[in-house]
Amino acid sequence: MTLTPHEQKVLDSAAYFTAVRGRQTLNRTRVVFPSIVDAVAYADGHGDGRTMIYAVTAEGRDAHIRNA
Repeated sequence: MTLTPHEQKVLDSAAYFTAVRGRQTLNRTRVVFPSIVDAVAYADGHGDGRTMIYAVTAEGRDAHIRNA
């Protein structure tokens, strides 16, 4: 997995991670996790590779890190 400099900076200073599922606002879910390991474990429970994992800094900057 190759990250852009922005994505790497956000990942390195992440305060928390989110796992986002769903395509449209009406059926989109967002769950917050303290670590990327927890977010990926949640995503793996769905088994379809359609969960987007984001890193979020304390200042609110975010970056898509991977799908799981």
